[in-house]
Amino acid sequence: MFTTRPELRGTFGAVASTHWIASAVGMSVLERGGNAFDAVAASGFVLQIVEPHLNGPGGEVPIILKPAGSEPVVICGQGGFPRAATPARFAALGLSQVPGTGLLPAVVPGAFDAWMLLLRDYGTWGVGAVLEAAIGYAESGFPVLPRVASSILAAETLFATAWPSSAAAWLPGGAVPRPRTRLRSPDIAATYRRIVAEAEAAGGGRERQIEAARDAFYRGFVAEAVDRFYRTAELVDSSGRRHRGLLAAEDLAGFAARREPTVSRAYHGVTVHKTGPWGQGPALLESLALLEGFDLGAMDPAGPDFVHTLVECMKLAYADREAFYGDPDFVEVPLATLLSDSFAEARRRLVTDRASAELLPGDLPGARERIARVLAMAGREIPVGIGHGEPTFAPLPVEWGDTVHVDVVDRHGNMVSATPSGGWLQSSPTVPGLGFSITTRGQMCWLEPGHPSTLRPGARPRTTLTPTLVTRDGAGYLAMGTPGGDQQDQWTLAVLLRHLHHGLDLQAAIDLPLFTSRHVPQSFYPRLFEPGRLLVEERLGPEVIAELGRRGHELRVEPPWSLGRVCAAGLRDGFIVAAATPRLMQAYAVGR
Repeated sequence: MFTTRPELRGTFGAVASTHWIASAVGMSVLERGGNAFDAVAASGFVLQIVEPHLNGPGGEVPIILKPAGSEPVVICGQGGFPRAATPARFAALGLSQVPGTGLLPAVVPGAFDAWMLLLRDYGTWGVGAVLEAAIGYAESGFPVLPRVASSILAAETLFATAWPSSAAAWLPGGAVPRPRTRLRSPDIAATYRRIVAEAEAAGGGRERQIEAARDAFYRGFVAEAVDRFYRTAELVDSSGRRHRGLLAAEDLAGFAARREPTVSRAYHGVTVHKTGPWGQGPALLESLALLEGFDLGAMDPAGPDFVHTLVECMKLAYADREAFYGDPDFVEVPLATLLSDSFAEARRRLVTDRASAELLPGDLPGARERIARVLAMAGREIPVGIGHGEPTFAPLPVEWGDTVHVDVVDRHGNMVSATPSGGWLQSSPTVPGLGFSITTRGQMCWLEPGHPSTLRPGARPRTTLTPTLVTRDGAGYLAMGTPGGDQQDQWTLAVLLRHLHHGLDLQAAIDLPLFTSRHVPQSFYPRLFEPGRLLVEERLGPEVIAELGRRGHELRVEPPWSLGRVCAAGLRDGFIVAAATPRLMQAYAVGR
């Protein structure tokens, strides 16, 4: 079939990411002797600079890695809520939802510690070498993507009138930077330079310097700057009112990224690995369990049966996400039941040839009551103005595909998939002196007591970030993922199944038309719910679209090449392979 690009094949290494510069930087690390973990860290830090509307130094990242000869493991770089954040505190402010922007929704930024933990335990490079490219682009400048410019344009008035530190960082000369011009982030460069200097001043070996860098961020000058700003600034947020933040130095000091086992499921000769239920990843695994009962290989991979079956199974899995998922350190998540064959068999009977109009969780204690409360709290109107989506774009309509992603495979057989996000330039005021914003991931919780995703001090918000790693016979097979909030696992699932069941190479599977269901309360303020809504790319064709309409889907036809930003890299047939979406014309895979 026709593809926009070839699936890359080689034997040395490959990097696939949502920005060509990050892919090139990662490949340069491999060329200079670094391994996949050095390369993904360098790429991750560069993505903070070149896609600042989608992630930043104050964001978070889940990482799934597979060292050659070892089991896959998750590094959780998702920080928790501040100790001062409680439902009662928000109720006292007259708020029924956590705002989508400003200081109040901040949680501990976990990305820096996660990258440092990865580097310390699996990499070979030092702090300065890994940060070199990011510092260089922040100091000398990077090309402004059109969506960076549009994000700043949307927030221009807010920055100029209410968030002066953001105006200083993102309105050089008092003006919105034009697309494809050069933009600098000197304060971020200075922050990272100081971290490197303090790390090297600690002396000792590589690991000691990495620990010093972690201290500088979480217990040193970075934490002090965040604490000072969040204690003293009182700035407007998406509630329309001014609030101070709740994040404090003690919250950063108490955080450490950590290793966790993956949650996994065997499926058609491979094993798919995801994060725990503090992310949405297990919903993809439950979808695979449901799909075991259907002959997907006999379906056209861009036909109505394939689309309908995937969507209806994911509706069920996402309903269980809404009813049961949360931070397993704080709540009991019945994951073994949700991923069991018997549970899937019972749930599968709900899939018919008609689109379901209900949000139906599994028949477990408390599930229906939780869903009823969620639906009562969710919004039903399309929003206008600041404070909506991942990340928040204002006053433009919500834009999707709004995180970043990177996959790396090296010649040693190491493999890693990471989905950095948060710290969006337009979602939270820039911290003076640091040059970056703090993640607003706290908007992804409920304030009503009793739900697994209710705000709890110290708990991780149930995030949508969900990288994927696949093994075959115990060896690394595929690393993949996409930006897109609630849609991430929907797009990843479609691409993975087209590859496994229809034999499509990675680029062909990515290039086929994509689709996404909105039949779940969105995870971001103001938590919109669009029952039955199905978005499809126009390229599915009029006959397929008409048939989906006849089956009861509430269709919205999107422009060609508008849904999904899937990237992937893997090992197959003795080669390293890689591919990246042509959508938005900025993601690239490189390799040799």
